[in-house]
Amino acid sequence: MTCLLKSVEQIMNIMNMLPLKFHMDPLGAIFALLTLVIFLCSGVFATDYMKEKEHKRSFFIFFILSGFIEIMLCAASNLVTFYMCYELLTVLTVPLVIHDRTKEAKMSALKYLFFSMFGAYGALFGIYNLAKYSDTLDFIQGGSVPASVFASDQKIILIAAMALIMGFGVKAGMWPLHAWLPSAHPIAPAPASAALSACIVKAGVLGIIRSLWYVLGADKLKGTAVQTAFMTLALLTVFMGSMLAYRESVLKKRLAYSTVSQVSYILFGLAISMGQTGVNSAEGAISYPNDALVGAILHVLAHGFIKAALFLVAGAIIHHLKITKVEDMRGIGMRMPFTMCCYTVVSLGLIGIPPTGGFISKWYLATGALASDIPVFSWLGPVILLVSALLTAGYLLTPAVWAFFPGAEYRSSGKDLSRSEVGPLMTVPIATLTLLSVLIGIFPDQTVALIRQIFTYL
Repeated sequence: MTCLLKSVEQIMNIMNMLPLKFHMDPLGAIFALLTLVIFLCSGVFATDYMKEKEHKRSFFIFFILSGFIEIMLCAASNLVTFYMCYELLTVLTVPLVIHDRTKEAKMSALKYLFFSMFGAYGALFGIYNLAKYSDTLDFIQGGSVPASVFASDQKIILIAAMALIMGFGVKAGMWPLHAWLPSAHPIAPAPASAALSACIVKAGVLGIIRSLWYVLGADKLKGTAVQTAFMTLALLTVFMGSMLAYRESVLKKRLAYSTVSQVSYILFGLAISMGQTGVNSAEGAISYPNDALVGAILHVLAHGFIKAALFLVAGAIIHHLKITKVEDMRGIGMRMPFTMCCYTVVSLGLIGIPPTGGFISKWYLATGALASDIPVFSWLGPVILLVSALLTAGYLLTPAVWAFFPGAEYRSSGKDLSRSEVGPLMTVPIATLTLLSVLIGIFPDQTVALIRQIFTYL
C-alpha cells in the first residue's frame, strides 16, 4: 500500500510539472466539430460494416478512443498539451491500421508508426527551441515570441519553424514524408479510413497552425526561406498526389492519394497567407486574414465531409459487391443508385463545382493567392490548383460515368443489374455527409465570418 501511495505521489508530481491545459477556443471548436460529426457518422456506418468482421470489439475500443483524444487535442490550450495528445492519437490509431492482422496490414502499420515517430521528433525539436525564445507555450493570438528576440536569433528560430512544419506535415501527408498515407489508409477498415483521411490528418494541419500562428507568430515568417519552402512543398504535394491518384486503379488507394493532394491545398493556403493581411482603413488597428487563410480553414471542413463520404461509399461497395478496383465499377450505378449519386455529388465538391463547399473553399484559396504580393507563387499556386482540379475530375468522375453509363456491351453481357442498396445504417451516414458538404457551400457566410473573426487580432 505504501509503494502504491508513493507511485501515485510520483505520478502527481510529474503531472504538476507538466503544464497540461485545456480550453476550447473557436478554432479548436471547428476541428472538434468536424471530428465529432465524422466519428459519429463513421461509427454508425461501422455498426453494420463490422457486423461480420473479426476483432470487432478492439476496433470499436480504439475507434472511440481515437475520436475522444482528437477532440482533447482540439481543446489543448498550450503546445505541450497539444503534443502529448498528438502522440497519443498516433498510438491509438495504429491498431486501426493493423486491424486485419494480415502481413500487409502489419507492414502498413509499421510504416505509419515509423513516419509518425520521425515527424514527432521533428516537431519536438521545434517545440524545444520555441520554448527557449517564447514567453509562454500557451496559445496566444499572434504568437508569443517577441520581435526583438526573433531578430536577434532568427536563424535558429527559422530552423525550429521548418522542423515544426515538416514534423506536423508528416501527419498531414506532405511530400516527401507522405508515403505512409496511401499505404495505411486503404488497408484499414472503411470507417477507420474515413476517420483517418477526414480527421486524423487534420491533426497535423492544426499542429502547424497552433505552433506558427499561436506560439511563434506566422507574420514573422513572411518573405523568409521557410515560407518559400513551405509553399513549394505544398504545391509539389498537390500536383504529385493528384497525378498518383489519377494513375491508381484500386479505389481506396486512389482516395488515399487524393487525400495527400487535397490536404496540401490547406497547407498551401496556410503558407501563402503568412503575413498577408489586409488593413481595415476605418479602424486602422485591426488586421484581417487573407482569403487564402479563410479558404484553408474552410477546406478543412469541406474536405473532411467529402472525403469521409467517399471512403464510406467505397466501404459500402466493397462490403456489398466485393468490388475494390475502379475498372470493376461499371454498371454499379444501376445496382446502388443512391450510393453512387452521393458519390457523384461529393466528387463534384472535391473538384470544386458549385454549389458545394469545395467550390467555396477553393475559390477563397485561389483569390487569396492571386491577391498576395508573393512573386511567382501568387499565380503559380492557382495554376497548379486548377490542374489538380482537372486531374481530380478525371480520377473521380470517370468511375461515376462508368457506374451509370456502362455501355451497350455491358448491358448485353448478362451481368446482374438489379437494384441492391446497402442498409440504412450505411446509407444514412453517407447521405448526412453528402448533405453537409453541399450545405456549407450554399450557406458559407456564417462559417467564413467565424473564420475571419478567429484570425482577427489587435
